[in-house]
Amino acid sequence: MHEKTWASCLQFIKERIPGQSFQTWFLPIQPIKLENDVLTIQVPSQFFYEWLEENYVHLLRESIKSEIGDNGRLEYSVVVDRGDESAKPFTVNVSGAINSQNKNRVNGFDKYKNPQFIQELASDSNLNPTYLFDNFIEGDCNRLARSAGYAVANKPGVTSFNPLMIYGGVGLGKTHLVQAIGNEIKRNHTDKYVFYVASEKFTNQFIDALKNNNIQEFIAYYRNVDVLILDDVQFLKEKEKTQEIFFHIFNHLHQNGKQIIMTSDCAPKDLKGLQERLVSRFKWGLTTDLQQPDFETRMAIIKRKMQSDGIDIPDQVMEYLAYTIDTNIRELEGVVISLIGHASLTREEIDLELAKRVLKNIVTDIDSEVGIDYIQKTVSDYFSVNQDDLKAKTRKKEIVIARQVAMYFSKDYTNHSLKSIGYHFGGRDHSTVIHAVQSVNDMIDTNAKFRYSIDELKKKLKIRSL
Repeated sequence: MHEKTWASCLQFIKERIPGQSFQTWFLPIQPIKLENDVLTIQVPSQFFYEWLEENYVHLLRESIKSEIGDNGRLEYSVVVDRGDESAKPFTVNVSGAINSQNKNRVNGFDKYKNPQFIQELASDSNLNPTYLFDNFIEGDCNRLARSAGYAVANKPGVTSFNPLMIYGGVGLGKTHLVQAIGNEIKRNHTDKYVFYVASEKFTNQFIDALKNNNIQEFIAYYRNVDVLILDDVQFLKEKEKTQEIFFHIFNHLHQNGKQIIMTSDCAPKDLKGLQERLVSRFKWGLTTDLQQPDFETRMAIIKRKMQSDGIDIPDQVMEYLAYTIDTNIRELEGVVISLIGHASLTREEIDLELAKRVLKNIVTDIDSEVGIDYIQKTVSDYFSVNQDDLKAKTRKKEIVIARQVAMYFSKDYTNHSLKSIGYHFGGRDHSTVIHAVQSVNDMIDTNAKFRYSIDELKKKLKIRSL
């Protein structure tokens, strides 16, 4: 009878509050008994009980009244100690609607001293609404991770991708992807509570909970999450107590079919300073990486950014940006934003010359004295050829040698990829760069005069010989 009554109460409550609040504060409640118009329900903690009384007491009264009648009353069975396999949980019973005389102390237990802590946790999912699958550009560099993320978003906690671990270097889109998963789950599964937290913030919350004797509330909150997204898990290294608490939260969520999503700057096997038992659990589901974006993906990112800002620029400029910035997505987007801002402020047309000027102030490799442009100028001056001829199709011997030498220095002393170097020499293929480097190395080994020229160029370029 008590189960049926409480089920009716839940239906009454569900129709009157947001799904997230219902999921967090009412689904964990268990009905215990119904005697003499008194319904007893069990709640996970003292704080949980007080939160209900302070925020939902009127709603609870209405639900009890609608199901039991005017004489209906509510009693809480509060879990004080969860116990273990050998001992049952320890609970105390508390009557509902605590009065002003005993509000600060109930049955010997001090009132929770820092309600703001849990209020901040429960305020929202901490997700950035702009991080979506729609604006996450797919390419060979991220296809597996994106596909796995989309599968998790459709069936959180159901697929074998639990936990889902996504790793990769800085600026490759890890945070964007995991938040896109979270936003997609919120859109399609309104009954599920998604919570995103950076590992450093998780650690700080845990420290605050320790300081204020609120560990049980901290654990109880995280155990009620349906989808936990922990960003930059590598920052938990050497934080033994934080790892310990996360280990237990992880186990509880996983055993109850809740979805866990994490990011890291390296694969689980390379994580240092983390407990082995924790790392082993990271490997239970799917581990996938994000790699540096290829040229096509970089082009797509630039096009999407320009379209979203309603700006049309020449393909030549987009190609130059895509070839030049081949490190990570964050840097690429930063350059695009700077270019758009510069053009807007100076009212200049976005062309190749403007792009080159803007990049010189942003990208170290472009701005340094050993950028590709500087190498081309230095080499062409040394061999007395026109710098533009290094990018032309001419096959004159003296120009071919100068071009190959410039490619050689660009390969060894800049961060550009072979494809990017080829682009800066008239759009040549990466195989041409490989051939040029090999030819220069062969001539260094066999031609003393040529070797002297290379040494002289090194001095001019102010590069220490490796």
